[in-house]
Amino acid sequence: MATFPRLKTGAVAQYPLTRRSRVQNQILHFLDGTDQRYRDSAGQRLEWEIQLSQLDPGEVADIERFFGEMQGAYGSFSFTDPWDGQVHDNCSVADDVLQTMTWAELLGTTRLTIVRNV
Repeated sequence: MATFPRLKTGAVAQYPLTRRSRVQNQILHFLDGTDQRYRDSAGQRLEWEIQLSQLDPGEVADIERFFGEMQGAYGSFSFTDPWDGQVHDNCSVADDVLQTMTWAELLGTTRLTIVRNV
């Protein structure tokens, strides 16, 4: 299984870093005005919003190569949670578009949302 690339410092993310926990619920609305609610997933869905800046050209190329290999949100990989170091298998990128910007040497930036699939 593929692994999310690390920066040359060994980190997978930089600050500011956001981690969210979501529960997927569905609501069916009936004609008589009543509702039925049910859980649409096996557990909590974890999301990490990763903002990377001051990347060198090699780090930008690694992120772009990894994104291409995963085919955007299609592929799955393992991701190490920067908060507690736990490795989560079956993660994916939340979007099919990756925007990277390089202003000068060591000034590459990008932003990704990683999702643990349940």
